[in-house]
Amino acid sequence: MTAIRAFRFLFVLLAGLSALSGAAYAASKEKIDRRTNEALSEFREDIGGADEVLARAKGVLVFPLIRKGGIGIGGEYGQGALRIGGETAAYYSTAAASIGLQFGGQSRRQIIVFLDQGALDKFRSSQGWEIGVDASVAVVTLGAGGAIDTTQLNQPIVAFVFDNKGLMYNLSLEGSKISQIHDDD
Repeated sequence: MTAIRAFRFLFVLLAGLSALSGAAYAASKEKIDRRTNEALSEFREDIGGADEVLARAKGVLVFPLIRKGGIGIGGEYGQGALRIGGETAAYYSTAAASIGLQFGGQSRRQIIVFLDQGALDKFRSSQGWEIGVDASVAVVTLGAGGAIDTTQLNQPIVAFVFDNKGLMYNLSLEGSKISQIHDDD
């Protein structure tokens, strides 16, 4: 199987999983909310400056668990919630496929902070939002005990990646497709 055919197969597989995820998780909004609360609590407890960033946010998209794996060809998937004013506004999935130098598996938490109302409005009105195509996102990778220099946050959208487990070379959010998985309730 050529690399291009394998990439296409993986992309179709991820797209199918993403499409099915809405139906598969239709009854699990509570589970997504619980995991989102846990991720936000961990972010606040472990990362200095997190409270200030969250207070400035117009909206916060939290993916409490994104799993990624690959050997040359990779894929990742996760589900989360968009919080506005501390309340869940909608549920989303993120999926990406990649080809290139990569090997291993990893899980991580990802929080995308919308610091600009226009950027949040554009995201919410999209029918599938792709990082690097629909918007640039500044990525901050954090380990335990990390701190955020909030004076340096001058981008409209900033993503925080933390709680990495496993070993994976090639951390990038570029090309991640984010789609709504539940209707607003």
